[in-house]
Amino acid sequence: MRTGSEPVTARSALRMRFWLSVWGVVWSVSGTVAFALSGHPGWALLCGLLWLLITVDLVVVLRHIHQGPHYQPGPGVPPYQPPSSRP
Repeated sequence: MRTGSEPVTARSALRMRFWLSVWGVVWSVSGTVAFALSGHPGWALLCGLLWLLITVDLVVVLRHIHQGPHYQPGPGVPPYQPPSSRP
């Protein structure tokens, strides 16, 4: 049932974000090393910045996973109540 408040009460698939972040770290580290060894410092810097961004996202995702069911509800957690009035 749609409640109309989905963007406000959206739940993130944290385990999927975790594994996508791990995949991104692997590729960005590989890209940084490959471009650095092949003599393309600009591309190596870009991959390094991407690596930093992905690592920050990975830390945030891990923090939310460790905070428990508030950030990663299972099937036993009821959905949010629909808003009482529409704007």
